[in-house]
Amino acid sequence: MRYVFGPVPSRRLGRSLGVDLVPLKTCSYDCLYCQVGRTTFKSAVPAVFHSVEDVLLELEESLSSHSPDVITFSGSGEPTLHAGIHRVISGIHSKTETKVAVLTNGSLLSLPEVRERLLGADLVMPTLCTVKEKTFQRIHRPEASLRLGSIIEGMERFREEFQGQMDLEIVLLRGINDNDEEIAGLERAVDRIRPDRVQLNTVVRPPSDSDAVALDRKRLEDIRGFLGEKAEVIAFVPLDREVGDTAAAAETVCGMAERRPIRIRDVADALSLDPREAEKLVHALMAEGRLRVRAYGEEHYYVAA
Repeated sequence: MRYVFGPVPSRRLGRSLGVDLVPLKTCSYDCLYCQVGRTTFKSAVPAVFHSVEDVLLELEESLSSHSPDVITFSGSGEPTLHAGIHRVISGIHSKTETKVAVLTNGSLLSLPEVRERLLGADLVMPTLCTVKEKTFQRIHRPEASLRLGSIIEGMERFREEFQGQMDLEIVLLRGINDNDEEIAGLERAVDRIRPDRVQLNTVVRPPSDSDAVALDRKRLEDIRGFLGEKAEVIAFVPLDREVGDTAAAAETVCGMAERRPIRIRDVADALSLDPREAEKLVHALMAEGRLRVRAYGEEHYYVAA
């Protein structure tokens, strides 16, 4: 399938059926920590990249054989860059009662039309990593027209307009946005935006830039305590299990690997396989030239070849 992948196990959402609305690495940012790689087409102007009708046809086909916990707009770029995202959300609601989540970097929420397009979602999860423009530029390497102040104001306005659940993700990088001054600024921003939850994350898969270094668990927990009861650490949370269809196992694994680096245990969890069987499957896909391995720290990750 071109636009729909999974369901895959999500640390935050359970069994997530993914919807990829934009071409590979089409984004308004080029983040240091991105697990998909460097942005190849940077834009802050929404457009219709793929046919809404084609996306909905694939979704209908996938839903005929899967019962995910949530349908998630994510994948290999920024989903709010698709100017028809509201039509896809509406189409999903007409076909299923499954909740709809949008994982977004939040960069376009300053635009009233983008905010309006997301109002039909059940859960929207924007990312905010700093309140300092210089740090923002370093972490996200944004499209030239984007400014952090407008983005934060857009998040505030969206919170006022949106009736669903809004969770704010903060990705923390050692030596960049983890000092006390940065965290104090983020606390003030959280008070302004008023999300339902604050989810603290760090680098858990190979990033696009070696400057992106993970925080240890203790520091994450210290920051969680500072940010208060809404905050939770989501990094390193074990993945949920999904009963896999072994006939489609190879396609499931390759679909996962096209959108993020995966480990043997991720494959085992996604397909309910013994780790040894998962390893055999991954090695077979490598032998076919469909996967390749990348080392990160002491872990081995597999990406689409």
